[in-house]
Amino acid sequence: MDISKKPDWLKIRLKNGYSLNYVNTILEKYSLNTVCEEANCPNQLECFSKKTATFMILGSQCSRNCRFCNVSHGKLQKVNPIEPTNIANAVIELGLKHVVITSVTRDDLTDGGAEHFAKTINSIKALNKDIIVEVLVPDFQGNEKALKKVVDAKPEIINHNIETVQRLYEEVRPEAIYTRSLELLKNVKLMDKRIYTKSGIMVGLGEEYKEVIQVFKDLRGVQCDFLTVGQYLAPSKEHYSVKEYVHPNIFEKYKEEALELGFNFVASDPLVRSSYNAYECIRGQA
Repeated sequence: MDISKKPDWLKIRLKNGYSLNYVNTILEKYSLNTVCEEANCPNQLECFSKKTATFMILGSQCSRNCRFCNVSHGKLQKVNPIEPTNIANAVIELGLKHVVITSVTRDDLTDGGAEHFAKTINSIKALNKDIIVEVLVPDFQGNEKALKKVVDAKPEIINHNIETVQRLYEEVRPEAIYTRSLELLKNVKLMDKRIYTKSGIMVGLGEEYKEVIQVFKDLRGVQCDFLTVGQYLAPSKEHYSVKEYVHPNIFEKYKEEALELGFNFVASDPLVRSSYNAYECIRGQA
């Protein structure tokens, strides 16, 4: 396949900018970051036009430098103690019903930023307990006490992305460990089985179909509830290169296979990202 040119199914239609400006105004007011912008998400115009956003806490600089990721790697910033309150206020002003909170990876912090996650969840719930809170967390370097802090704050969904197949970890995300990511999802269920777990994988990195299905099986093996599958798009020429643009028909097959394995919800499409239409996951769940 010629990867020098994106296929038609990856073309994004631009949206009206009014709501985009509105969301940006609120973000600037409270000095907040969103992963939508930092990760150069292809859906940010669509999501912003619906007045939704995924907030990124703990600064905009990451302690890791994964080859696929567009989030900056550089001098780490001090943790802002009023950030949880600012996010909660922004959530209310934006009228959000489903909030996604993620972060840069902060291996420099003793608990990886888990306490800050917990404070953010609690701040939102204090203003409106009916808001559904989803957190997309790093692996906390396998620190179970850190994970317990997040679990005890009782978000409705804890998401941790597996990102790619096990064979490609050394190339794509050498500072992460495949089994450690699975263990995190397993431990969430052991700590509180009422919390939904979620994970996501990118394709087009050079993986084989059967390897992707094995990831699905591994995730179901730790009782993962929700799954997202999307096309990897290289943020720049310096990042890990795209090996294949996977056809939408294959994404449909991935969805069928994942649902047969028992996932409660599967979003599988070239432009799907971890937080895209996140509220759809929890609809209809018991």
